[in-house]
Amino acid sequence: MNIPLWIIFGLIIGVIANLIDPYPSRGGVLGSVILAILGAILGGILGNLVFGIGISGFNFPSIAVAALGALFLMFIERAFGKT
Repeated sequence: MNIPLWIIFGLIIGVIANLIDPYPSRGGVLGSVILAILGAILGGILGNLVFGIGISGFNFPSIAVAALGALFLMFIERAFGKT
């Protein structure tokens, strides 16, 4: 996917991750998008290594892997970030 599609994908995943996560995001919309893009990358790498499922476009497995990666990064950010 190219850069604009990653941004749109990150925005969608950021919204999904914020809906799933019970705690509000501290970074706002931009922080959520950046975190979701990084989460998608992390989720894609880990999903491909462990399960053979990566980010391949706008489909359910890609969205699920990216959302899990974003939720994981949100958890890490909250656990080790400033409170």
